[in-house]
Amino acid sequence: MLIIVTYDVSTETSAGRRRLRRVAKTCESMGQRVQKSVFECQVNEMQYEQLLRTLL
Repeated sequence: MLIIVTYDVSTETSAGRRRLRRVAKTCESMGQRVQKSVFECQVNEMQYEQLLRTLL
């Protein structure tokens, strides 16, 4: 399945900047960046569940 991942992470704190790097790195490993905070990911059901667990 093709999914679109978008995010908006506050970077005003160091914890926010770490979260942003973690989210971007996870999304880059699963898909293609199409804009700064938008990724297209071609995943199966297992990968989708793994992505959700990692991001949430």
